[in-house]
Amino acid sequence: MEAAPTNTYIFGRSLGDRLKYLLQHSPAVVLLGPRQVGKTTLALEVGEQLTSVYLDLEEPEDRAKLASVARYMADHERELVILDEVQRIPELFQPLRGVIDRGRRQGRGTGRLLLLGSASMDLLRQSGESLAGRISYLELGPFGALELESAATDPKALDKLWVRGGFPRSFLAETDDLSMEWRRSFIRTYLERDAPQFGSRVPAETLRRFWTMLAHNQAQVLNAANLASGLGVDGKTVAGYLDLLVDLLLVRRLPAWHRNMGKRLIKSPKVWVRDSGVAHALLGIRDKEALLGHPVVGQTWESFVIENLIMVAPEGTEAHYYRTSNGTEIDLILTLPGGKLWAIEVKRSSAPGVERGFHSACTDLKPKKRFVVYPGTDRFSLDEKTEAIGLVALARAVHAGK
Repeated sequence: MEAAPTNTYIFGRSLGDRLKYLLQHSPAVVLLGPRQVGKTTLALEVGEQLTSVYLDLEEPEDRAKLASVARYMADHERELVILDEVQRIPELFQPLRGVIDRGRRQGRGTGRLLLLGSASMDLLRQSGESLAGRISYLELGPFGALELESAATDPKALDKLWVRGGFPRSFLAETDDLSMEWRRSFIRTYLERDAPQFGSRVPAETLRRFWTMLAHNQAQVLNAANLASGLGVDGKTVAGYLDLLVDLLLVRRLPAWHRNMGKRLIKSPKVWVRDSGVAHALLGIRDKEALLGHPVVGQTWESFVIENLIMVAPEGTEAHYYRTSNGTEIDLILTLPGGKLWAIEVKRSSAPGVERGFHSACTDLKPKKRFVVYPGTDRFSLDEKTEAIGLVALARAVHAGK
């Protein structure tokens, strides 16, 4: 069985080290990520190295302990307090602000709170309103290609990650059937329990259909009108569904490049289900053989590659795609800290080529580096400015930012 990945490359250090660093410099840290991605495991590992106390806010007895937040925090003023599933009690954020401010006045200004949440924008809004200037954020996603030691040299390991996705229990399952069963259960839990928890009144079956439609259109430009027509709703409703899945960290919205005003640019974002294994489960794709025969194979490979690159990019990196009305296109443009542009095209072929549209787009944007990502492990020049490169090698280069 594949050894469990260790998040070695994220932010240039292990996520545990990164988390401890943020706790040393901030009164509170929010660790964000979808359910079952490993937030609690990581938090408890860090907590074991510190003096800490853990509360699971899905448990009534733990919620009851916070009837008086100030009193509870005073009782544990020399400990790191870990609050799991904190989005369940948004009213906590206001009293936590007072606790943090009192701690600062008393010289206890860092490392007091670690908050774990399974949503993005809702949680950011809740915490941002009450804890502005007092809080740091760290996102933990499903593990990626850099976290598999064998992926750099063994295409089968990378294919397994592509097919099953990066949720630990899905990737490490003993068989494809057990992996698929876990992902189906994961999807069902989000539809029946987690989405309603965030105020969604969308019927579970409708949200499943929408989520599945997005999986069928992995890495495609969003066509809200077609989605609305397929669901029998209006465009505003579709936008609400999409916002919900983005907020739950389940779907990625990649904005279009918009800085070149001399061109007629496509403005709608590209969207995809962030974890390739979840996308495949929504589509009923059980294994690699079924995936290779499915019409979505190229699209899901593209979204898998781009998601991996975005997740390891240096903090402050901006990601876009570029497409003009006449079809000139670049799959991914990364604007690295300092303003350097990297143009990245994704190909599923083992003998990748460079199309005219990519060259035309690069003439428009003048990127510093140009890459074509393909499923192999060799690195070679396609022309004087463009390299063919494997995903792991490019992820390392992106992470290093040079």
